[in-house]
Parts: sequence; structure tokens; C-alpha cells
Amino acid sequence: MNESEVKDYLSIKLKFSDVALQKLQILKNELLLFNKKYNLISKSTESIVWHRHILDSAQLVDYINFEDGKSLSDLGSGAGFPGIVIAIFNDNPKFHVKLFEKSNIKANFLEKIAKITKSKLEVYRGSYINHNIDSDYILARAFKKLPEILRISRETVKIPHRLIVMKGKNAQTEINNALKIKLFEYKLVQSITDTESKIILVDDKKK
Repeated sequence: MNESEVKDYLSIKLKFSDVALQKLQILKNELLLFNKKYNLISKSTESIVWHRHILDSAQLVDYINFEDGKSLSDLGSGAGFPGIVIAIFNDNPKFHVKLFEKSNIKANFLEKIAKITKSKLEVYRGSYINHNIDSDYILARAFKKLPEILRISRETVKIPHRLIVMKGKNAQTEINNALKIKLFEYKLVQSITDTESKIILVDDKKK
């Protein structure tokens, strides 16, 4: 999809408001400026930010219930995908978005975007292991291999939660490898941005 088509999809299919779309435009503009000096995203994707990064992140809103008192944690948020896109979509002040990023440069970028877009989110610097993770939704995009993400989900996240992991063409292989370590139930969903990409949904009941 081109930029116009992505914006139409965000508005019509995913219900992003006009204000949210304006904030996403600010995100895109600032990202390209920042990327001239720092490598936040691959240079090869600069011309397709709306499709490759924004829409790819935005599709996750279909798997999140933005209820009062609930929260979401994006592990290894990087340039804010998917976490900052979710924060821009969220219009419930009682739903909290937390971004975990160990790179100070990237964390500085996330805080700048949060400030200029007036998006409700918190940025946690340093490794996730230095923080208490207690969210109802855990997101991971380009973070770690699936077995390690599942270990974090089981051992580090303190409450029942939904784990949402974005993976590429090797998603099923990673699932198969993880199943050799510990059995778990999952749902594999096709990404809307790439025929080879998948979204893995795992509901950790903390039994």
C-alpha cells in the first residue's frame, strides 16, 4: 500500500481518528529526521515507513482491549514500533502504555515523540530485567527469538497476560523449536502487511 492507501486503511478499517493520523505523520517526519544521524530503522525502509512500520504496528489494535486499569508493555521498543503507534491510537487515559528500551538514543527519541504528540506513555530505560513487568499485554517486534520471549513471559511477567509477538517467514519454525522446550497454546495470524509475516498470540493464564 502507498501512503494514502495506508491512511485510508488506518481510518476506515482500524478506526484511527484524524488526530491520531496527524500524530502518526509527526512520528514519520521526526523518524526520518532522526534517522539521518542515528540508525533507528533500515535506510531501505525509509520510503515505506507508513506501510512497513506504521501499518505493521497498527494492525495489533485488533488484538487489544483498551480497558480501564489495563496496561501494555512493548519490549525493546526501538523507534516505537509497535508501542508508540499503539499509544497514539489509545484514547483511554486509564489504559497505560509502557515502552522498554535499553538504548538511550532510542529512548530519547521515544520521549521526544511522546512529548510533541502528547501521547500517554511511559518510557523505561535500560534492560527489561531491571524493571517490574506487570502488564496485561506484552508486545515484541524484532526483539528476541521466540523461546526467549516465552521464557520472559512465563518467568518475568507477574500477572496473566496476552503475549503478542510479530515474526517473519520463520515464525512456525520458531514455534516448533519453542514447543520442544515447553508446550503452550497459541494462535498464528497472518500479517496484513506481508504475506510471509505472522502474528503469534499466546494467552498466559498464570495457572
